[in-house]
Amino acid sequence: MKKESVAVLIISNGPGELSTWVKPVVDNLYKINASYKKNDRLSLSISLILVPCPNSTGKEYQVAKSWNQFEVVTKAKTFWKLLIRPYKYGQWPQKGIVIFLGGDQFWSVLLAKRLGYLNISYAEWIARWPRWNTIIATMNIKVKNRVPQKYRYKCKVIGDLMADIKDNKKISLNLEGKHLIALLPGSKKAKLSVGIPYFLEMADHISKKNKNINFIIPIAPTTNPQDYLFYQSNKNPIAKHYSSKIKKIAPIKNSIFHYILETSNNTKIYLINTHPCYEVLRKCELAITTVGANTSELAALTLPMIVVLPTQHLHSMNAWDGIFGIIGKISFINKLFTFIVKNWYFKKKKFFAWPNIKAKKFIIPERIGNITPKQVANEALFLIKNKKYLKKQKEYLSKQRGKTGAVEKLAYIILNSIKRIN
Repeated sequence: MKKESVAVLIISNGPGELSTWVKPVVDNLYKINASYKKNDRLSLSISLILVPCPNSTGKEYQVAKSWNQFEVVTKAKTFWKLLIRPYKYGQWPQKGIVIFLGGDQFWSVLLAKRLGYLNISYAEWIARWPRWNTIIATMNIKVKNRVPQKYRYKCKVIGDLMADIKDNKKISLNLEGKHLIALLPGSKKAKLSVGIPYFLEMADHISKKNKNINFIIPIAPTTNPQDYLFYQSNKNPIAKHYSSKIKKIAPIKNSIFHYILETSNNTKIYLINTHPCYEVLRKCELAITTVGANTSELAALTLPMIVVLPTQHLHSMNAWDGIFGIIGKISFINKLFTFIVKNWYFKKKKFFAWPNIKAKKFIIPERIGNITPKQVANEALFLIKNKKYLKKQKEYLSKQRGKTGAVEKLAYIILNSIKRIN
């Protein structure tokens, strides 16, 4: 008798979650199921439900479709319609499980209740809505202990999904034994308009004082080399505040890198278009990055970093995304928000980088304020010279994460849950 198919609906959002959580878990589901004896194999119907997220790139749908691993992939913009009329987007089996692997945990609760499915949530830092979850897979015991006592029986400590990130291949960068610093100037218009000219000048300052340093920039999926040329040009009003310009960007053949960027001061920066590029980032000694979800990803790689948020260009918030961008186009509101952000928000908010937010203390340095590229460059030079500080930061980041083996454990939890309801 043919086994009835059980739906596995994975909820997720941004590029980091797709590459470091969803893909490894799905790969393991298929791999483990294939290892079962023929009569014990499950009829899997795995679909990906993308949910609204301010940190998404808009390319998640195309990326997920290209994997050819999902029966259905739905776009984030259709999520609310899917909740109202789910059968318009797929013939969901009568039995199923919703798996939370990114976004807001409430979305998975809603969808599970709507379809009458079980709900399994992976909780990296905090487990929300424990009452409505069937199983909560936690990164470590601390996350489990934050769950109210009466729901703690639902928790299974599995470890850190991101700790299972593996290099696909061993690489040789051939950078003549030089130190390697990763620069992450941002991926969206508002951040790039400041980040590109700011980070170029910072790289020039570092290179001027230490010729034994090379730089890389992992190009975000939403950007390309032409964006770098645009944001350092006169078309970007912020660029006039910084001296560094791009002399050229040229493609590289037969290299792990895709382009080489050379500034007007002859600083060379290697650009890599592969996403994610963990095997390259692991070769770096330090990252200099803007605030955002990327600080969590760098922390998972235990890569020491300096987080930078220069506030001298807050007036450019009319280029921000979302509601701030809309209201920021109104001149007097722009000035009001700039005043509020500078004089209240930045003073009230204690931490901006995810490792610091989660630890509730400074693990990595945050440079927030009217800080110049030269000041950040000097700090980077100090850290590169003083390895003990980088080592200490690396140890702190490592302690924050959970143990390895989480991907396989979560896959078994899902498969065993399917067996029980099938």
